[in-house]
Amino acid sequence: MTNVPAKSTGAPATAAAKTQQSQSGKSGIRSLKPGEVIFNEKDVADSLYIIQKGQIRLYLPKGRGFVEIAILRTGEVIGEMAFFDEKARRRSCSAAAIVTTEVVEISFNAFGKTMQGLNPWFKTIVYTLAERLRKTNDKVKQLESNSVGLSVGGKVADYKFFHSVDIVKILSLLYMTFKTHAEMKDGKAEVHQDKFRFYLLDVFNVKEIIWEELKIILETQGWLQMKNDADGFPKIMVAPSYDMFRNLMVFFNTQRQLDDAKRIKVSARCEIFLKAILDQMKTATITDGQGIANLNVIMDDFKATKVNITEEDLADAHHSGFTGDIVVGSGNVLSTTVAYTKLEKAFPGIKMMNAIEKVNETKAGHHGS
Repeated sequence: MTNVPAKSTGAPATAAAKTQQSQSGKSGIRSLKPGEVIFNEKDVADSLYIIQKGQIRLYLPKGRGFVEIAILRTGEVIGEMAFFDEKARRRSCSAAAIVTTEVVEISFNAFGKTMQGLNPWFKTIVYTLAERLRKTNDKVKQLESNSVGLSVGGKVADYKFFHSVDIVKILSLLYMTFKTHAEMKDGKAEVHQDKFRFYLLDVFNVKEIIWEELKIILETQGWLQMKNDADGFPKIMVAPSYDMFRNLMVFFNTQRQLDDAKRIKVSARCEIFLKAILDQMKTATITDGQGIANLNVIMDDFKATKVNITEEDLADAHHSGFTGDIVVGSGNVLSTTVAYTKLEKAFPGIKMMNAIEKVNETKAGHHGS
């Protein structure tokens, strides 16, 4: 059993927190969206939770970042330790859903009635074990080292949830695991997640929460799928092309070794523009890896779909060498040269880079998601 708490980091109360408050003292099933907070450290505790399906992240805010404590899954219990701490009845850490999750909420009132029905000596054992676990948790938290470093003068450095070195490690291990252990089924590579987790957690000591969050990005982009194993648990990793992991690894490893001024930086708006250019290039004439994009057609599509993007949003692409200058032709047609081969190869890395940056910004903003 693991204790679960959380603390507000100065941000407005989350919708999840309000929901939890509105359900105070009640029992029932709750559905949680990815990133939704169940409770914060120091919150008043009145319920415990049993995870029906999904994953829950336990963490403690520290400085501008977080100390990651644990990840709990189906069948595990969170928030029960506060029941045994009758003097405080406060959460000792924060808890949030990593993926879509269902939990059974059991009020302390209902749980207390069950405890009252226990044999006195058995109840004494339960309380003794709970107290020992609470003291152990307190010691672990005191010794916990955070990835949030200190800068000159002892001030908290900027917090980053995802670091390039971890991204490169995970992508390298994914490629290695699929290359070594995967079986081909229906044109896709499959491998049991336990093989990958052995290298990731036991050999290279990458934090589990980093993998779980990155897995969500990979699934969202369609580069990784999870399907049920023989026991009905989603532990089989499926990759349409595991060479993609190698290509992404090369992209991120190359970028992290470059000076900041030379790294590819493409805004989210520019990414959308480049996606539209790549789609147009599929039917265009490509010569020596280059083509010509008709920007008027793309921007007309943006206007029709009410996407507020203009030719100015291509500036990042031009700076990175994916497009040339914008040329005004006859009939005021705007066009640009596109380094199609270069862009096509780099675009998956650009998409993943922006997705990672979004997660970093969210977590640095103390939303806890």
